[in-house]
Amino acid sequence: MKHENSDRILPATSEAMARALTILGNGGLVAVPTETVYGLAADATNGEAVAGIFSAKGRPQFNPLICHVSSLEMAQEYAVFDAASLALAKAFWPGPLTLVLPLKKDTKIHPLVTAGLDTIGLRFPKGLTAELIAQYGKPLAAPSANSSGKISPTTALAVYQSLGNKVDLILDDGPCAVGLESTIVKVSAGTATILRPGGITLSDLRKMSHLNLLEAEANASIQAPGMMASHYAPNALMRLNAEKLLEGEALLAFGPHRINGADKAATLLNLSPSGDLIEAAANLFSMMSELDNSGVAKIAVEPITMSGIGVAINDRLKRAAAPRDSDHE
Repeated sequence: MKHENSDRILPATSEAMARALTILGNGGLVAVPTETVYGLAADATNGEAVAGIFSAKGRPQFNPLICHVSSLEMAQEYAVFDAASLALAKAFWPGPLTLVLPLKKDTKIHPLVTAGLDTIGLRFPKGLTAELIAQYGKPLAAPSANSSGKISPTTALAVYQSLGNKVDLILDDGPCAVGLESTIVKVSAGTATILRPGGITLSDLRKMSHLNLLEAEANASIQAPGMMASHYAPNALMRLNAEKLLEGEALLAFGPHRINGADKAATLLNLSPSGDLIEAAANLFSMMSELDNSGVAKIAVEPITMSGIGVAINDRLKRAAAPRDSDHE
């Protein structure tokens, strides 16, 4: 169904896909649906197109972009894979895992994509976007399709509300299944370091018993997207692990039991009434956005379990609640 508010949002039909390919070939921007969040895609080999991503998002240029590919073979054209990274790719691709690997020399990937680093973040997504990339024949740089530092979009309408006419076309394939960005793992000398938690959990990775697995230090330098302290930030201030609701606050709830004062919430949304972390992850950005759009000055967040994908949820909430740095907005 065509959206009334914008002729830029089109259902992901074959005709819309053909239009997307033309836009990409002309250096334009297309918002694409993935299993994680909607991405703002451009030809990763076209410097002006990539610059268009930074411009549309207002994104700091020292924050590298993830390149999306349609196969392991395409990924191997641009990055050096060792045994550990090959094992990870074969285990979790296509899926919500980004691998940060040594960049091959003399590739056509534009330096803006890697932010001047000698590594590249690669992901092979599931579904429609992989089909688009396969037809296009080149990787697409695609960070989340939202203004930089703001809430990541899990629907086509959320993309339009954040970026408006800054994007040439939004392919609508319904709500994202995972609703949380990919896990980012840097592989070097046989060691895999988790730079950002996400849709692939720590326990998923630990099942690969031969893998030497580390977690990035809290103050690590920016090596991948989503590592800035203040990120995913709504306009309202966020107060985490709330035990009591304060006057005038909205409440982002979790599970069947409410904190004191919840009945007086300006607005209340529950990530998962049953306490299901997968459901909570899928609802996180859309509910944060809905509460933010209600006009409240502060959002209280109930405690969320720190296990499985709950680690990634808490990571996003911590960044959303961090002190704001205007240079990163």
